[in-house]
Amino acid sequence: MSRLARLSLVTTVLSFLLAAAGGLVRATDSGLGCPGWPKCYGRWIPPADHHAIIEMSHRYLASAVSIGVVATCVVAVLFHRKDRIALGLGLAIVPLVVAQALLGAYVVHHELAAWTVVAHLGLGMAFAATLITLTVHLHVERTGVGDPITRRLLGAGALAVLAQLLLGSWVTGRGAGLAFTDWPLYGGRVIPVLAGREDAALQFAHRTWAYVLAVVVVMCARRARRLHAGSAPAFFATAAAGLVFVQIGLGVLNIATRLNAAVVTAHLATATLIWGALVAAWASARRTEPVTADAPARAGVTRERLGFGPTVTAYVALTKPRIIELLLVTTVPTMIVAARGMPSVWLMAATVLGGTLAAGGANAINMVIDRDIDKLMKRTAKRPLVTGAMTARAALTFALALELAAFVELAALVNLLSAVLAVSATLFYVFVYTLWLKRRSTQNIVIGGAAGAVPVLVGWSAVTGSLGWAPVVLFAIIFVWTPPHFWALAIRYRDDYAAADVPMLPAVASTQATARRIIAYTVLLWAVSVLFAEVGRMGDIYLATALVLGAGFLGLAVKLLRDGTTQASMRLFGYSISYVTLLFSSMALDQLVRR
Repeated sequence: MSRLARLSLVTTVLSFLLAAAGGLVRATDSGLGCPGWPKCYGRWIPPADHHAIIEMSHRYLASAVSIGVVATCVVAVLFHRKDRIALGLGLAIVPLVVAQALLGAYVVHHELAAWTVVAHLGLGMAFAATLITLTVHLHVERTGVGDPITRRLLGAGALAVLAQLLLGSWVTGRGAGLAFTDWPLYGGRVIPVLAGREDAALQFAHRTWAYVLAVVVVMCARRARRLHAGSAPAFFATAAAGLVFVQIGLGVLNIATRLNAAVVTAHLATATLIWGALVAAWASARRTEPVTADAPARAGVTRERLGFGPTVTAYVALTKPRIIELLLVTTVPTMIVAARGMPSVWLMAATVLGGTLAAGGANAINMVIDRDIDKLMKRTAKRPLVTGAMTARAALTFALALELAAFVELAALVNLLSAVLAVSATLFYVFVYTLWLKRRSTQNIVIGGAAGAVPVLVGWSAVTGSLGWAPVVLFAIIFVWTPPHFWALAIRYRDDYAAADVPMLPAVASTQATARRIIAYTVLLWAVSVLFAEVGRMGDIYLATALVLGAGFLGLAVKLLRDGTTQASMRLFGYSISYVTLLFSSMALDQLVRR
């Protein structure tokens, strides 16, 4: 092990101890234990007060980290100038640690204003990530052929954990840690009342994001173990997955102990370890040899430079605009029902825009992941990543930009709950449906269809700031509608799915068996749509429409069972689109007429 490798490792360990000490400072309200900076009450040795001792210990650890950073930088410059990555990272950590120290002084000067503490934590995590990347670069040998998708997913997972860290810091800063004092319920309710309660909304978002993260990190670990078995990426990703469940347990213990300082400190320290493990997994995945041929080359095409118009068309195609149309069909009527009339036009526009960005980003990520099977299917053979209109990296960058824009736009112009729901739907669609179920289970579209049902929750929460049983039943309508809608289309393209080895139900079962499943879901859909008339307090217009449309849906499903032809399946598919359009339109009309 080289001198630089030892230095970077020691400094990395010290930086994690520093993060834990920072959590202790926050948990014990010791941030102003030493009101001056850098000395404590004008002295280098703090007085015999536990707040002062904790705060000054944190500062001394920060000094030790600073010394380690300077030593690491000097050794990198003197002895590793030929290693451009080590040199660059060794130089980068110096301004980061200086900025962190200055920001720490600013935090004390502004008496721990919530936003300054969050910024301090975020900059600290950026510094830790740079240091971890350097340490991994020096300790992990370059081996084998890597999987770029796994690397990008690990990076996305790390960013998702960082978002949770910052959100948790904001929750603490706003005093929202005990907005709900029970678990897993929220004030005795499955679905909390959030309207007018910033603390409740923050706590609900923090808990919800934790559950989503558990799924995301576990999926990252599963993929890393499968494609990087026995290597550093698999080890670090598996460690992160195990720590996620420890973290959830500590979160529950936080509530049970009413934010005991030791538990709060352990909670932050574990979150930091999860972040560090995923960054290490991402950095070590970069140490595998990259795949030399990009997606277009693997598809047997050569990427050509396109003009402005075709390039824009290709990026629009990534978002699957025809699928996004369903978002408009369901979100706007849902908002009208939630408002019991016409809500603000600006609110509807902001909600639809944010939902469109989130859905477009999810669809683009799906195309990146599925580009290997898209080239095998006639229905998807003209997608941009198959034809070579763009690279996978460009598409993924575009998709992540859309997701970030969606979250920021919804959080700023609508509310935090809607933003969290929209991005959570993307995570579910990518990790649960695309990466886990699509290529493994005939239940892929059944479970994965939940992502397409989330826009109604976004629309409802945009108006009310909360959820209830009415939006849950609306969610159930889309959830139950999705399998018969998609299976009807999949019957026509069953050979495509078989060629791509995707176990979509019509590709592995007979048309008759598929039709029987479609009938079962259609009956359930009919029942749920009628149930909404009661739960949603709808009028006769909606109830009559639901009854008639449900009868028509069932009639076409039975006809498919009898005929078993592609023509019958496509008639059912076409009707399913009209069904959801007319059903949700009748909801809006019902409320507008009754005003």
